[in-house]
Amino acid sequence: MGSLEVDEPAAGVVRLTLANPAKRNALDREILDALAATLPEVHARCIVLTGAGSIFSAGYDIGDLAPERLAEEAAELVAHPFQAALEALDAVAPPVVAALNGHAIGGGLELALACDLRVAAAGAKLGMPPARLGLVYSHTGLRRFLDAIGGARTRELFLTARLVSAEEALAWGLVNEVVAPAQLPARGVVLAAEVAALSPLSVRGNKRVLDELLTAPLAPDVMAELDALREAAFRSEDFAEGVRAFAEKREPRWQGR
Repeated sequence: MGSLEVDEPAAGVVRLTLANPAKRNALDREILDALAATLPEVHARCIVLTGAGSIFSAGYDIGDLAPERLAEEAAELVAHPFQAALEALDAVAPPVVAALNGHAIGGGLELALACDLRVAAAGAKLGMPPARLGLVYSHTGLRRFLDAIGGARTRELFLTARLVSAEEALAWGLVNEVVAPAQLPARGVVLAAEVAALSPLSVRGNKRVLDELLTAPLAPDVMAELDALREAAFRSEDFAEGVRAFAEKREPRWQGR
């Protein structure tokens, strides 16, 4: 099981570290529940979110999904603990700096995108692999990417499922800064400390205004249609095959249904 480590590396700064080293910091229920529970209780002027070791997060922990309850368990993981963690990130008043100490894949990348600023280690890879698993991503998740990098880059990220380098992500606007891996932990804390030293009234107020300006809710009938499309993907043969292939470390054999 993973855990969430909490420390205070600088005045006014709280650091949250995703720790699940045996699974490349995969987001299991324990980590996601801890994020949802911890974030509302954090008293800081800025928060750093990072990963333990040399990777930020490999995304959802799908390796232990029960084959006989594949659709139900996948839907539960994504819909409840992951959504609750994202909502906690969205709701937290202080700005959050994502310090991407290594690869940020799938749900790990969306978690980073829910933060306000992102610093990445040179050599890190970022990507969204739902097309390699037979998944349809949530419209709320896709909206984050559209807001951050626009339609053309979001299409490239999701429709090719390729990994992009930290340097390419910087050019896209997916991250704000790239530093040497050895400098990444300190740089994340320094950036957070810079934010913490500014007027908390101004910083929190500007963050709130920006969040509201970027919110563009869909019509209820469209949301229902997109949610149904996603639910159908969870129950598809392709998703079951994608998870099997992931577990067996082989190329999937798609059926298109």
